[in-house]
Amino acid sequence: MESWVTRSVGETEEVAALLAKRLEHGGVLALYGDLGAGKTAFVRGLVASLCPECLPLVHSPTFAIVNEYAGKRCTVHHFDFYRLKDEDDLYSTGFFEALDGDGVVVTEWSERFPEVFPAGTLRLHFDVLPDGSRRLEV
Repeated sequence: MESWVTRSVGETEEVAALLAKRLEHGGVLALYGDLGAGKTAFVRGLVASLCPECLPLVHSPTFAIVNEYAGKRCTVHHFDFYRLKDEDDLYSTGFFEALDGDGVVVTEWSERFPEVFPAGTLRLHFDVLPDGSRRLEV
C-alpha cells in the first residue's frame, strides 16, 4: 500500500501527477472518499498531466454524471456515481463503453458500485485528517 498526506490542493494535484504516469496508456482509477475530501482536485491534477490542454475545463461531474476530457495524448472519462440509484442508471452513463475503450476512466463515489470495476483497477482512498490535511492511499 502506498500513501501520501497532502496539506493543500496543489499537493493533492502533485500526487495525481505521480499516479498519472501509471495511467498514461489507459486504465481505471476508482476514487473513494467523502464530500470535500479532494477527489475533484485530484482529477484536475490527473488531467493536467495526461491532457493539459483540457485543464481549464475540469470540474466535478456531479450533475452531468460524466465529463470527457479529450486530449492530444489520451482521453480521460471522469464519472461521478453520487447521484446514480442503480445499475440501470450506471448503464445509461456510458461507463461500460468507456471501460471497453481507450483512455483513462476515473470515477468518484466508487463505493456506490464496487462490483463493476475490472481486475487491475487502481483504487485510491481519500481521508480528511483532524488537522484538515488529506491522506491518500492506494
